[in-house]
Formats: sequence, structure tokens, C-alpha cells
Amino acid sequence: MRLSTIILPVAVFVIAAAASVLVASFSANVIEDRSKSAVKTALIISGDDWAKVDVDGLQVSLTGTALSEASRFHALSAARSVVDAARVIDNIEVADAASIAPPTFSIEILRNNDGISLIGLVPASTDREAVATEISELAQGAKVTDMLDTADFPAPKGWKSALDFGMEALRRLPKSKISIAANHVAITAISESTTQRRQIEETLARKAPEGLKVDMQVSAPRPVITPFTLRFLIDDQGARFDACAADSEVSKQKILEAAKAAGVDTGSNCTIGLGVPSPNWGEAVATAIKALKELGGGSLTFSDADVSLVALDSVPQKTFDRVTGQLEADLPKVFSLHAVLPEPVKINGTGKDTSDGPPEFVATRSPEGQVQLRGRLTDDRLRAAVNSFARARFGMKNVASATRLDDNLPDGWSVRVLAALESLSLMNNGSVVVQPAFVELRGTTGDPEAKATVSRILSEKLGNGANFKIDITYQKRLDPVANLPTPEECVKSINAVLAANKITFSPSSSTIEPSANKTLDRIAALLKNCENVKMEIGGHTDSQGREEMNQSLSQARAEAVLTALMARRVLTSGLEAKGYGESQPIADNKTEQGREANRRIEFKLVVPEKPVETQTTLEAVEDAASTAGNSPQADTHEKPAEAQHEQN
Repeated sequence: MRLSTIILPVAVFVIAAAASVLVASFSANVIEDRSKSAVKTALIISGDDWAKVDVDGLQVSLTGTALSEASRFHALSAARSVVDAARVIDNIEVADAASIAPPTFSIEILRNNDGISLIGLVPASTDREAVATEISELAQGAKVTDMLDTADFPAPKGWKSALDFGMEALRRLPKSKISIAANHVAITAISESTTQRRQIEETLARKAPEGLKVDMQVSAPRPVITPFTLRFLIDDQGARFDACAADSEVSKQKILEAAKAAGVDTGSNCTIGLGVPSPNWGEAVATAIKALKELGGGSLTFSDADVSLVALDSVPQKTFDRVTGQLEADLPKVFSLHAVLPEPVKINGTGKDTSDGPPEFVATRSPEGQVQLRGRLTDDRLRAAVNSFARARFGMKNVASATRLDDNLPDGWSVRVLAALESLSLMNNGSVVVQPAFVELRGTTGDPEAKATVSRILSEKLGNGANFKIDITYQKRLDPVANLPTPEECVKSINAVLAANKITFSPSSSTIEPSANKTLDRIAALLKNCENVKMEIGGHTDSQGREEMNQSLSQARAEAVLTALMARRVLTSGLEAKGYGESQPIADNKTEQGREANRRIEFKLVVPEKPVETQTTLEAVEDAASTAGNSPQADTHEKPAEAQHEQN
């Protein structure tokens, strides 16, 4: 009895203890699971899911590698927001700042009539204030949307030059999208005309920094081509276009495929324009090119809906009749064919009488611009008209006439002569020969569109079935667009003019003496090819007189030069007048020779400053992770490029 009495309480006690242990263990597991789950959820919500959570009883341990101290603190704060801060054990490591990869910096700029918008990420060292000021000036009151963010990392190599080039492109392109990265700038834009597009492309190509990849797609509105002209030839020089116009990309491809089948090398192009006389233009041209190939050669000219086919004089009459008859049947109804099998052409080219040749009118233009007119004209009225027309086109003093009269010339001679002179005026040098049934133009030019223009002039003025030959050579060195000078070349040219002939002023005055007018004329001519170059016209004096007076005088003289250039119809938006007085002497003011040298005007080229390298610190990385800021720095300075001299 006594043993049973003892065993029963002991058993109850053991069972209670075991139950307590089980309950405690279960409760601890529940607490651990709940703590781990709550902390994990908090880390995910805060964006710190890189951190790992381990729970041991009431202790919550965080492990992992944070990108920065700020990131580590952010994760600890998230964990402590759901459990007691004393329970959170910090076992997080922080990555070495040097091992953090910098972000990719880029800017997307969109400019149109509604304003300018910017979006992207830039280094904190970028002068945001300077960029914002320039953007605001370009917007001219239109809306500017700035969505740029910054990161405090070093600017990558090439970033500054790419940004400067992108801003240069933005200044020139009012309708554009410009993407800027450290070593790549992509430009998509619309220009107002084909000529402006060429100017922009040439200018930006010269200004692109070395090593910068530039993708440029500048389009122009379709030109209105009148008459809508195409001229295709097959002769001993091969198959080629003198002019090619198409109304659509599909039409263009159809024409080029037909030309390739006729023997044209790859690389030919057609201008897509407005003014096509029929939606069947491409089909009509392709059909006619095929017919010309079948004839074995000749010339094919489309002028609106008028089609002229001039075969080689060696084509048999039977073949000519068969091919041209089939072509006339195959052409769409709106097109009218005029086919000619010409007599053999013999060119004398002197304008003198020949017993076995047709009458001629000959005009030649030398590389110096001198024009000689020889050969036959119908009467005094035509001679006066031709001389007046030539002097208007080539200059009063550049025309020498040695023509003679012949009242037996065919009808339409005056039209042929004037069309020939108009075509010759597009050449830098060359010659044109006019015969009753043939016109030949040879020359060199700096206009890449000259062939097409001459083809339009002659096909329109000479009429259906006109037989003419064009041999025009394009030379890039003569192209005023392709050969625009660089900013450095602009200043160098001005320096050369000023070194040879000073701009002089009346004593103690800002009045420019008449003897300086020729110098100003030469500078104005140079500046018309340098309209977008930013330069400063700096005025300087010697040290004689009061300093304040010299400062005022130098400013007035610099402004006088600017006004004189403006009066010569120079675009002066890129020029600024600034007086320096006696503060920047280049010679000894104690001698007359030195004072003369110090009295001068200097043209200074304004160029961007080279980028300044920056260093990344751990503190900067932490700041970048928590907040973004700007750190404007000076961006530009003025670099002198001497262009002297003036009289004080």
C-alpha cells in the first residue's frame, strides 16, 4: 500500500514534466518559425531579400553581403521593425566599394515643337546646371521635362566628349531624338531640306570626337521634283543614271532592279520625291529600261509623262521599229513615247565654220570662272539676250563674246542656247556644245545633284526626243558643303587675314578706318562658312591713358568689329564682343613697337573644357544608395587662338 502511494505521485510528476518539455519545445519552434517568417517578409517588402535569416530561439541572425553600409543598415532596420532590436544579431558583411560595378550612364533626349524632354542616368560630376541652362535656351520658352537621375560614380571614359557632341547635335536639330552613352551617340532627326541634311551630316561628322561611335539617321521631307525626271543611259561607258526619281520605296526598288539587269553596278540610288505623274511610274521606267537594253544602248529620258528614247546611231532600223513599237504598247496609257534613231553625231567644238559639220554654238568656262562664247546666233536680239544672260549667270567681267550671226539657223535655236548656258552655270568649269539635233555638256562640279538638275533642265527645255549627252564629274573638293572648315580652321583663316592686314581705328576712337574695310570683307567671307562656330572678338589696348578708359575703349572697338560684320550680312549669333583693355599685353608697353602690338583684336575659339577625373569613396557609395544629388562643376572655358591686331 505504501509503495503504491509513492509511485502514483511520482508518475504524475514525471508525466507533467514531460508534457511541459514537449509544450515548451513546441512553443519555441512556433516562436522561431513565426520570427523567421516575419523577418523574411519584412526583408522582401523592403527590397533586402539578399539577406539570409537564421533563428536560434529568440535570436534572429542576419547574414549575407550588402552592397554598402547603407544597404546593411536598411536590412537591419527592416528586421528590427518586426522583432525586438535586441534579438537581431548582425552577421552581415559589406562588399568592398571598389568591387561595385558602376551603373550604365546614358541620356535620351527628345526635341520637337512641344519642347525638350530628358531621361536617363548621369554621373554626379556632370554639370547639370550648365546642361539645364543650355536646354532652356534651346527650348525658347517651350516646356522642358527633366527626368535625369544622378549616381555618384566616376564618369566613364569618353562620357564628357559624348555629352558635348550630343548637345552639339541637339543645337542643330530642332526635331530629333538623341541617345548619348559614354562611347556611342545615336541620332535620329528630321531636317527641313536635302541641302540642310547634307550640311548637318557633314558638320556633325567633322565635329565627332575621335573614338566616338556615331549612328546618324537624318531624313528630309520628300522634295518636290518638277518636272519629275529620270535619265538612263547605255553606251561605251556602261549603263548608268544621270538622274533618277521615284515616288515610293517600292517604285525605287523596281527601277533599280531593272537597271541592275541592264548592267548598272550596285550603289546607284533614286531620290524619292513628290510630283510623280502616275502611280505606274516605277512600272513604266522598268519597262523602258528593259527596252533600251534590248536595243543595245542609247538614252532614255522621262520628263513627267513624256518619254524620250534616243537609240544609238548604229541600231538597225528594223530592230529600232520593233522594240520601240512594243515599248509604246507596253507603257501605261498616261505615258507618251517619242523615239528617235539619230544620224551620226560629229562634234567640232570650236564654233568655227566647217564644210562637213552642222552649225554650232560653244561656251566654255575655265576653273578661274572666265567664260567664252563662240559660234552662231540668229540675230542681234538673240546675241544681246545671250550676252545679258551669261553676264547675269557668270559675272559682268567674266564673259567674253565672239559670236557671229547666221539667219539660217533652225527654229528653237535660242531655247537650246539658253538652256545650255543655264546648265553650264552649274559647273565649276566645263564646256557645252549646241547643234541643231544634239547638245553635249562636259564639266566638273561640287554639287552631287548637278547631273539630275542638268537632266531636268535639258529634257524640259529641249522637248521630246531631245538628244543630249552629259559628262559631269563630281569633285568633293569643290563641294561647299563637304568642305566646310572646322572651327580651328575658321580661326586660323581669320588669323592669316589679320596678320596680313590689320583692322585700324581712328586714334582714341572706336571708329573703324576705311582702310580696314577690305580686311573686314575678307573676314566676313570666311565667317559665312563658320556660322555655327562660337568665337569671341576680344578688344585690347596698350597701357597709355587711364585703365578705365582703356577698358571702355577696347569694349567699344570689339563691338564696332561685331557691328561691321553684321552689316556685311554675317550671322553673328555665335560671336561675342568683349573688351580686355590693357590687362593682357603681348609685348612691352615701354616701346612704340610693343604698344602697337598690344593694340589689337583677338578672335578666340570657345571650346569645351576637358573632363576632370573623379574618385569614388565609400561614403559616396552610401550616399548614392540612399539619395541622389547633383554636384555641378564648371564645364567650359575659352581657349584663345590668336587672331591679331588692331590700332589703338
